[in-house]
Amino acid sequence: LLPDNPSQVGSVSVTVKVLDVNDNAPEFARFYETFVCENAKAGQLIQTVSAIDRDDPQEGQHFYYSLAPEAANNPNFTLRDNQGN
Repeated sequence: LLPDNPSQVGSVSVTVKVLDVNDNAPEFARFYETFVCENAKAGQLIQTVSAIDRDDPQEGQHFYYSLAPEAANNPNFTLRDNQGN
């Protein structure tokens, strides 16, 4: 209902920004338990990991992995993105 007195009517513009709601955080595709043998060779593949995000379609996902800052300069570990999540 509108008031009888037009001086009591006001209006304002409202902007609503809808953000992507991530109900499911990205997670590893399965449980990983990794072991490194003492005789592992330099450059030997130790573990391959994969992640999923249940909010996004499988073909639309791409995850990027990086070493923690404190491990980034450690010559004993490297990380390679195989472009397969």
